[in-house]
Amino acid sequence: MSTKTFASAADLEVKKVSFDKLSEHAYAYTAEGDPNTGIIIGDDAVMVIDTQATPVMAQDVIRRIREVTDKPIKYVTLSHYHAVRVLGASAYQPEHIIASQDTYDLIVERGEFDKASEIGRFPRLFQNVESVPEGLTWPTITFTGKMTLWLGKLEVQILQLGRGHTKGDTVVWLPQEKILFSGDLVEFDATPYAGDAYFKDWPQTLDAIAALQPEKLVPGRGAALQTPEQVQAGLAGTREFISDVYASVQAGAAAGQDLRKVYEETFAKLQPKYGHWVIFNHCMPFDVTRAYDEATQFPDPRIWTAERDVAMWQALEG
Repeated sequence: MSTKTFASAADLEVKKVSFDKLSEHAYAYTAEGDPNTGIIIGDDAVMVIDTQATPVMAQDVIRRIREVTDKPIKYVTLSHYHAVRVLGASAYQPEHIIASQDTYDLIVERGEFDKASEIGRFPRLFQNVESVPEGLTWPTITFTGKMTLWLGKLEVQILQLGRGHTKGDTVVWLPQEKILFSGDLVEFDATPYAGDAYFKDWPQTLDAIAALQPEKLVPGRGAALQTPEQVQAGLAGTREFISDVYASVQAGAAAGQDLRKVYEETFAKLQPKYGHWVIFNHCMPFDVTRAYDEATQFPDPRIWTAERDVAMWQALEG
């Protein structure tokens, strides 16, 4: 029996990196829809938000930071627990790794499963995976709700505004400059991955982001949003996708359709509007499976293992 491999396994095209200055204190490291990294340069130290997937990949971030500052990289903040966001952390040799307590709990519960699953799904995103040290990336500081760091006179708020992409989602907010680093709660021209999501909560969490009135926003994937209009477009696009997936899946589940039927109908419905977004074909089976779970009998996301990934992919795409 032949296994139809993940859509991402065929994704081999190297992406062009951009390093954009958003203010005196904020930079965005983006790569045409690959996972982004945010950089905050305070008076006395640097914070990195999301690490890249491996220490070798993180070296490119460090190289660019060193082109603009020689201040020490003291803090790494994790927007959530996914391997592609956290496994590069060791390269920065930070004094502290900051995460929400919910993210810490998810690392304990499913970090190892997630690591194996993600590396199997998306090999290109884990360049030089052998450079990842043994074990997982463990936070040294956790918080619930809100934490404020002062990098000299620069106020950095680390906030949990609600569940969405995961239950641990964390954003970083510079209130003096109205710049937000959203992690995967917001994407731009890139398909939200929702395999570990809370579909019912995600729109309200986006409302909480909008209420801060950010003037610039670094999404989890896609170009940095550098005007209030671009920020609104990023928030609206993410909200519409999440709402469209869930509405379609909920209707199918309510009509008693099985997962495969719901998947085929939802894919066909959404493809004309979102099919041009990065990783659409890869994300849709995971997104619809999670939405179907949430609409039926699993309020919390089930753990993805490498085995479950393959079984799901064969069931929906095989």
